[in-house]
Amino acid sequence: MEATTRMKELVAQLQEAAKAYYAEDREIMSNLEYDRLYDELVELERQTGVTLSGSPTVQVGYEAQDYLPKEAHETPMLSLDKTKDREALREFIGEHETMLSWKLDGLTIVMTYRDGKLFKAVTRGNGTIGEVVTNNARVFKNLPLSIPYKGELVLRGEALITYSDFERINEEIGDADAKYKNPRNLCSGSVRQLNNEVTANRNVRFFAFALVSAQDIDFENSRRCQMEWLKSQGFETVEYRMVTSETLDDAMEYFSAAIEHNDFPSDGLVALYDDIAYGDSLGRTAKFPRNAMAFKWADEVRDTHLLEIEWSPSRTGLINPVAIFEPVELEGTTVSRASVHNVSIVRALRLGIGDEISVYKANMIIPQIAENKTGSNTLVIPDTCPACSGPAEIRRVNDVEALYCVNPDCPAKAIKSFTLFVSRDALNIDGLSEATLEKFIGHGFLHDFGDIFELERYGEQIQQMEGFGEKSYQNLIASIKAAQKTTLPRLLFGLGIPNVGASNAKLICRHFDYDLTSIRRASADELSEIDGIGPVIGKSMEDYFAEPKNTEKLDHLLTHLEIEKPEAGAVQQSMEGITFVITGSLAHFENRSAAKNFIEEHGGKVTGSVTSKTKYLINNDIHSNSGKNKKARELGIEILSEEEFLKRFS
Repeated sequence: MEATTRMKELVAQLQEAAKAYYAEDREIMSNLEYDRLYDELVELERQTGVTLSGSPTVQVGYEAQDYLPKEAHETPMLSLDKTKDREALREFIGEHETMLSWKLDGLTIVMTYRDGKLFKAVTRGNGTIGEVVTNNARVFKNLPLSIPYKGELVLRGEALITYSDFERINEEIGDADAKYKNPRNLCSGSVRQLNNEVTANRNVRFFAFALVSAQDIDFENSRRCQMEWLKSQGFETVEYRMVTSETLDDAMEYFSAAIEHNDFPSDGLVALYDDIAYGDSLGRTAKFPRNAMAFKWADEVRDTHLLEIEWSPSRTGLINPVAIFEPVELEGTTVSRASVHNVSIVRALRLGIGDEISVYKANMIIPQIAENKTGSNTLVIPDTCPACSGPAEIRRVNDVEALYCVNPDCPAKAIKSFTLFVSRDALNIDGLSEATLEKFIGHGFLHDFGDIFELERYGEQIQQMEGFGEKSYQNLIASIKAAQKTTLPRLLFGLGIPNVGASNAKLICRHFDYDLTSIRRASADELSEIDGIGPVIGKSMEDYFAEPKNTEKLDHLLTHLEIEKPEAGAVQQSMEGITFVITGSLAHFENRSAAKNFIEEHGGKVTGSVTSKTKYLINNDIHSNSGKNKKARELGIEILSEEEFLKRFS
């Protein structure tokens, strides 16, 4: 009875964690903890001979979401049996030639091509029913929309976002709380949504890892032959090496060294028998095919001691716990900090200062706490904010407890808001770093954005501060004066309204003919009707301007600003509704961002990938054989040099 009770607990915990991770793109436990609980359940099922309904040992993936179309897979998509033991992997391989490849950590998708064209794309879902994401797949950075083969082709692969793109996207998000936790969650959210412009801007890539079927092609009974054929059709395939039990060690050494430098996320390797007929003859279990096995890296775990929990406030009020521990060496680097994410995880780990903890790097990259060996549970969750000493309270959101500062005037909130306000895409004020803003707020110089333009009142005090002198002060004042002449999109973005980014601000301003009064009075419904905005942003805008304190601060700010309204003219109209893609080096514009701003200010749109919706590709090397040039020629899209673009639209 005790075993059955524990199994029920494990099934419930694992179901909740899987739903959060796969369907909601969030984490409520570490991969290491999930694997530990999963292995415990497997062992209990082995001992008792009982498998409970809903057990993750017999279920695959996540349930398809309601807002996307559904479709059943022609053949079930099973999970893979897994091991962390190299010798178990060697035993599985035996004398059979085996394809050993990366186990990519993204979103698995089934692609179908007919008559040489991409016909549909369906996510793995629960293994039986997935979500149709064809429109989003069309803007994957490296996916061919047409191929030489004209029969029906079905293949499987992984959509993913590289670490470098993940970091770039997070850097563009001013709000620390809105930043994505890992590339896998970012990719899943980018692919499983309704606006494929978002997908295009995220640089989602697709790597084929299995061919399901291709009519009338002889693959010589070889998985390797299938992969090479897919390459000939224009697909990027997952990197692989052919091994036997005798050559496994060399390949494993290669992969274990390469993962430290890879730009793409991977959580292990996949071993697949090359002999198609032999592998298929082995059949399958309820959950696993018998022709393949996954190998997950045995995480390098080190014991250390917890020195403190640093509570880090953000501009939305969320106070994030960060564990500080005695430094240890992990995967070749010294580590002394790890995010604990929220209060729920702090409590689950039963943390206390001085506790002996085990730490590791998830997927050999991200530091995490694996286990608390002491479990003293003596850590006191603060009831005050470390930044303002105001009250802090625990709130439960989506079944996760987190700590929030409830003081609306918290300096930490103000610092992050001010940092966004002075950033490049907002008011663009040089000399006001986050550290400088923190000093000014601490001295009581800044209470709202308008106070920035009144800093000359404190000129003498500022020049006496560490890091400031007369010259740096004068440079700061000159930058502030220059920022007084600005544009409405910059202002709207700089206000820090939730969900309103720089591009959305431009769309809103253009729709209301750059009339701030109309924008302030607009209802959520009116805003939602703007192409590319939607109800979430519309509600954020309405709520922001309905708050008297916000309107009071904005009125103060407006007394210092001169807002330039673009004049309607032929150039602006000539780009209305036109979609551009920019690639290569530029001569006239300082960078791509400047070119993008120019196009958007004149009514056009800039995306990251060449698709059937693209009107022009801007590339000074119009004769190159780059991927974007090839795609443009394939789709009959005109390629313009920068000079030709300026002649036509200036």
